[in-house]
Amino acid sequence: MGAGHAHALYRHGHSPVHALPPHCKLAAVFTFVVVVVSTPREAVWAFAAYAVLLAGVAYAARVPARHLLSRMLVEVPFVAFAVLMPFVAQGERVEVAGLSLSVSGLWGAFNVLAKGTLGVAASVLLASTTELRELLHGLARLRLPPLLVQIATFMIRYGDVIAGELRRMSVARRSRGFEARGVRHWGVLAKTAGALFIRSYERGERVHLAMMSRGYTGVMPVIDEVRASREQWVWAGVLPGAALVVCLTGWVLL
Repeated sequence: MGAGHAHALYRHGHSPVHALPPHCKLAAVFTFVVVVVSTPREAVWAFAAYAVLLAGVAYAARVPARHLLSRMLVEVPFVAFAVLMPFVAQGERVEVAGLSLSVSGLWGAFNVLAKGTLGVAASVLLASTTELRELLHGLARLRLPPLLVQIATFMIRYGDVIAGELRRMSVARRSRGFEARGVRHWGVLAKTAGALFIRSYERGERVHLAMMSRGYTGVMPVIDEVRASREQWVWAGVLPGAALVVCLTGWVLL
């Protein structure tokens, strides 16, 4: 996958976080998310501490708050789900601004919002400081099954290609005066989807034959393998290590 396929989340920089090997960052973020999910929801202060830790990482990575917050809008559907929980959950009720809300629903909504927001923020920080190609190499270094890594590689590489093909088909329809206005036109849209599937399948066969003719044996070659030093692992472990201390403290205090 060429360097020209950088994703929109990535923010180019030369910070210490950018310099860490991708597999170190992947392991750190995964461990951090596991620790956050394991934290009892009653330890409200612990989630505030996690937010401070992520803010510190964002500051070290020189990722502006505006960049981070704008890309966290992906969790809006989960926010809508959480907002409904106090209204539909059963159990003890409490009056808030004239509304009868479930206590367990309020705790559940807070649990979803706090842990979901922290997980999304950590993922966005990871994507903002690591190129997609490096993330895939990091997954391979962490011994993710090679087949899954290759599937993700081709999905990312050819996602834009397939989207471009769909745009050209849409332009071709409009240039012939077609506009989807109702149920009557669903048949045309279904044929478009079928044609796109066939073209994608045939492209996949051509790419596979081209790879086989160039010596592909089921394993993608690694050109620039990155190894992590002990010091880099230590720096990567600062975030999940601090989060683990906060989590254990939260369990002890409860």
